[in-house]
Amino acid sequence: MRCTYIASLFWLFELCIPARTATINYQYQEGIEYDKNVKPAGTLTDVSVSLYINRISGVDENKEEISFDVFLQITWEDLRIQPVFNNKVGEYVELTKADRDMIWVPDLYIRQLREMKMLTLFEEISSLRLYENSTISLSIGATIIIKCDMDFVLYPLDVQRCPVDFSSYKYPVKDLRFRWRSENALSFPNDFGDGFFRLPKYVVSFYTEQESQIVNYSDDNHSSARLEITLSREVKSYLLENYLPSTLFVSISWGSFVVVPEIVPGRMVLLVTTLLSLITMFDTVRNNSPDALELKCLEVWLISCTLFVFFALMEYFIVLFGIRYDKHWRVAKAQHASSIPPSITLQSAVTMAQSTMDTSINSASFQRENGLEHATLKVSGTNKIQPHDHNSKTTSASLSNIQDTVQSAQKVSSVMTRKRFRNVADVALLYAGSQRGRLDQLSLIIFPVSFLIFTISYWTMYLTESKKNFK
Repeated sequence: MRCTYIASLFWLFELCIPARTATINYQYQEGIEYDKNVKPAGTLTDVSVSLYINRISGVDENKEEISFDVFLQITWEDLRIQPVFNNKVGEYVELTKADRDMIWVPDLYIRQLREMKMLTLFEEISSLRLYENSTISLSIGATIIIKCDMDFVLYPLDVQRCPVDFSSYKYPVKDLRFRWRSENALSFPNDFGDGFFRLPKYVVSFYTEQESQIVNYSDDNHSSARLEITLSREVKSYLLENYLPSTLFVSISWGSFVVVPEIVPGRMVLLVTTLLSLITMFDTVRNNSPDALELKCLEVWLISCTLFVFFALMEYFIVLFGIRYDKHWRVAKAQHASSIPPSITLQSAVTMAQSTMDTSINSASFQRENGLEHATLKVSGTNKIQPHDHNSKTTSASLSNIQDTVQSAQKVSSVMTRKRFRNVADVALLYAGSQRGRLDQLSLIIFPVSFLIFTISYWTMYLTESKKNFK
């Protein structure tokens, strides 16, 4: 009963006390009409920027986006506003959200910004402070999603560089200058690392340009505080998942060169299985990797490994063809040659054709000279002189005989050319496919050496390009 009475008295006491007025934390400078839409007086206003990067939310390679949680702080000086400490000594006063709408705030513009979400719990996480030297500091907590132009031609050796510009869109460089704060422009949690953050696929590092940068927004130049975000990929997982298995597949294909060529199932299964495994690996990498305008670095490697195995399979086809030629076609050809009676050889045919042609030419020449020396003239009734027709007929017959001889010589020459080519093919197939062949022995040396040269050239070229992008 006594407690109820005391509570009633306390409630009546609160009703009798008049409500307190809101505390005034700042005041405008005397003699100046303040306009929140006009920047502080002076030719140039400095705006310093600082970031506390809390964590990296993720990297979306397909959308080319980076998201991270930050606390963004911008600081500027406005001499038109002075703090009121209300008989309390302090460095700054806290301004409310309503006060923010009554003062001038720089128009911060992030050129690469895709989306920005303010962090809220019970209310928006933000702070507005006015210091005794008329410096204003605005801090907000937000999740920022940045659009980054990525190039995946060097995947997985690629290094992505993403510039982020904090600038003003309204005021040109002569009126407003954005720059990073001289001390602690970037700060991180204790577990963040020394300026970098590790993700499952990337190592993310941050770097600030101390000098103010200049960006152009079509009408005028604007000052910008630039943040460089570097994404370097973790290559160890790709070495173990892609490069090492593909190298082993190519090395296994070289084992087919020591298998006896007559064991067709064992050698074919080894080569075809290796080839299909590399094709499956290439298809998986192509589907799971980001898109690029050209063949990616990893795709070039897998295609080259597939070609090495394919060439090993083609080499085995040549060996099988040589074995078949050596065992069947050469025996059949020898039996066919033994059943035919010996005939004139090609060399004798050529000699005979050349002698026939020389004899015809000499005969024609002799007859032409003899006709000219013993030609007689027949006198007719009209006293016209007419030569005999015997020499002309003999000359035309000799010319036709010469033409036939030349044609036969050309035919003999073509037959000899085909014969030489066939002899070369016989030697090559015998060298490749028979039991005495050495194509497998040479391939056992040529293929590993070629793959070693390709590997050295590949890593030298792509690592050089990757280092250029990292600088």
